[in-house]
Amino acid sequence: MAEIEAKTEKGSVYYTDCFKSYKSLKQYGKHCRINKEHAWAKGRTHINGIEGFWSFAKERFHKYHGIHKENYHLYLKEMEFRFNNRNSNIFNKMFNITYT
Repeated sequence: MAEIEAKTEKGSVYYTDCFKSYKSLKQYGKHCRINKEHAWAKGRTHINGIEGFWSFAKERFHKYHGIHKENYHLYLKEMEFRFNNRNSNIFNKMFNITYT
């Protein structure tokens, strides 16, 4: 909990699975627990998408051998673009954005 308190703002919204160690997050802000088995089975909200994104992003961040804190948001936006277009030809998409 010391890490949460040090690295997040009071009043933040936390989305987690139902692991019991997250129970006291509610003292720092809104805590939304998502039961993966029930939510996935009923077609409701699930966190598998964000877990997939972070897996994708961490794999690519590793290639940079470190990211400066000041530029992190830019790297994150790049990963968002790459993740959302991972099944497309990114070169063609960027060329069309630049020259249209």
